Amino acid sequence: MPTIPSFPDDIETLKALLLERDGELQSLRQTVSTLELALSVRTLEIEQLTLQIAKLKRMVFGRKSEKIDKKLEQLETRLEDLIAEEGAAEQTAKLPAQPRQKSIHKPFPENLPREEHIIEPKEDACPQCGGNLKPLGEDVSEQLEVIEAAFKVIRHVRKRKACACCDCIVQAPAPSRPIQRGFAGPGLLANIAVSKFADHQPLYRQALIHARRGVELDPATTGRWMGACGVLVTPLVEALRRYVVSPGKVHSDDTPMPVLAPGNGKIKMGRLWVYVRDDRNSGSHAAPAVWFAYSATRQGLHPQTHLAGFAGVLQADAYGGYDKIYTDGRVIEAACWAHARRKVYDLHAKKATPTTTEILRRIGELYAIEAQVRGQPQDTRQRIRQLQARPLLIELELWLRNRLLTLSTQSETTKAINYMLNQWQALIYYCDDGVAEIDNNIAENALRGCCLGRKNFLFLGSDSGGDRAAAMYSLIGTARMNDINPEAYLRYVFTHIADYPINRVADLLPWNVAAKLLPA
Repeated sequence: MPTIPSFPDDIETLKALLLERDGELQSLRQTVSTLELALSVRTLEIEQLTLQIAKLKRMVFGRKSEKIDKKLEQLETRLEDLIAEEGAAEQTAKLPAQPRQKSIHKPFPENLPREEHIIEPKEDACPQCGGNLKPLGEDVSEQLEVIEAAFKVIRHVRKRKACACCDCIVQAPAPSRPIQRGFAGPGLLANIAVSKFADHQPLYRQALIHARRGVELDPATTGRWMGACGVLVTPLVEALRRYVVSPGKVHSDDTPMPVLAPGNGKIKMGRLWVYVRDDRNSGSHAAPAVWFAYSATRQGLHPQTHLAGFAGVLQADAYGGYDKIYTDGRVIEAACWAHARRKVYDLHAKKATPTTTEILRRIGELYAIEAQVRGQPQDTRQRIRQLQARPLLIELELWLRNRLLTLSTQSETTKAINYMLNQWQALIYYCDDGVAEIDNNIAENALRGCCLGRKNFLFLGSDSGGDRAAAMYSLIGTARMNDINPEAYLRYVFTHIADYPINRVADLLPWNVAAKLLPA
């Protein structure tokens, strides 16, 4: 039974006690009000930082975005600290959480192992009357916990047997390994590859993580493993390349990749090219895929070689190296409105003018139409674009040409407008083709992970290292585009590819093995 507090019988003493309690209550209310105000200010700052970070992440990547990488890191660190402080304040003050938008909690995946803890009441009998207790239902809550990654050693013991008559000895052949005479299993190789090329952890950092778990893995050893894996998946990457550059529509872009020059220890600038086949926006059910290629320079010869057998639509920026690809009419040029808009937006961000404001408004109308047709069949997309976007583009071209008459030929705004007008036919091509996109963001998005890796690795070790990186980026990027866990996928590939018939290696492409993958 709860204990009833005793009160004094004297009225004056009781009044003094009440006044003391009122003072304590008022002080507590002031403390709560102060904490609520602090939490409100902190919540507002969190929202502002979240918006700033989202804006920075939407900005152009590559060299230009490297200038804001440090600022982005600072903002993200500050955001993490604020969120941690908010949680600490609520925990310390033991106050009700401030009302805010609740995050949507998705159910935990069914494949995760479950461990049930049955918690019975301490009482064996009713605490009020001493009667027997009977079941009345239960309350269930789930808590997500992590199981520390663990290494294990698999021992292959091959028994030998001898004939009792002729002493003939028989023994089962040794099981195949991803790397000949290598002690790394498929799962370990997949983990190292994904940690480096998807999670951007250099090998020496991985070595420190493994050492904390009691396993010493020399970065030189894991580096050799990655080299062997690059050779192992070469036929598979070639099959992926053939799929990506088959006739149709392909998005292309490139980004610089620092490489250690042999002999002098200096850094040279290589290039990583990306080619993406992804027609999901036009209602296609064909599997999306991405193929990366490395080159030591940015000469136009490289994309011309990569696309030597391609026929269809090439969506890319205005890089001159693509020009020869379009000369025979086999490949149609589709330009990128995002690039065109970015040149105007950069000027607008420095100093807004009526011209830049109007251009951005008109381009925004084009993107609003694209939001309506995204995911629609290609004939529907083409029809809506012809009805709604084509008239806007005709008006925009006329407006731009008239505006040029009033601007200085040396102004930056004139240069931005001329950039659009010089490739106008390629910019408006998407209205005539329901499969084409308004911009090349599909390729740009595929390169973002490479830019993060470049920041963490600082440089690649050699040109051959660039080829290996391109191979891994291709497989991991394609797995991700198909909503497949890249580590589970690479584990499957490394388990089977050594013994797989090379003429059937395309069977190991991500969408062909998705149903066979075990949870990572």
